[in-house]
Amino acid sequence: MTSFQEIEARIDQLGDSFGRHMAALAATADGPEATASFAAEELLRLGEACLELWLQARGEEPTQGTKEGFRLLALHRQGAKGDPSFNACRETCRELAYHYNLVTTEPRHPETERRLKMATMVARHLCLFVSGKMQVAGLGEFCCSSRPLRSTGG
Repeated sequence: MTSFQEIEARIDQLGDSFGRHMAALAATADGPEATASFAAEELLRLGEACLELWLQARGEEPTQGTKEGFRLLALHRQGAKGDPSFNACRETCRELAYHYNLVTTEPRHPETERRLKMATMVARHLCLFVSGKMQVAGLGEFCCSSRPLRSTGG
């Protein structure tokens, strides 16, 4: 992934395909698990890609390490150093990891499709926050609202 637009497009593509793929593969022996796990892993990777772009823009080499078993959380920790307002997306990263765990632990759970949709929204939120943060340095100081991006001045 090279841009936020490409990441957002991939997130949208995944989100649009959940219902179609989950229903079509429900009859196969390993279809739902494989589809759900792939989607959860892909959403986690897309979240990581957003944080990698943030770090690269700051001239840093993204870590390959993990925190609490997730590279996403290690990348967030690295990205927040020197910029406390970046901590506004910490819970978003944790929520994406949470939904990943829900889906991959119980891929046949009746709520899997809903969980994947929620993970999609969370991944999109993370991408929007990070891309907004790159445009507006103070974004996230008080909350993750993107109001500075929407306001026209004054």
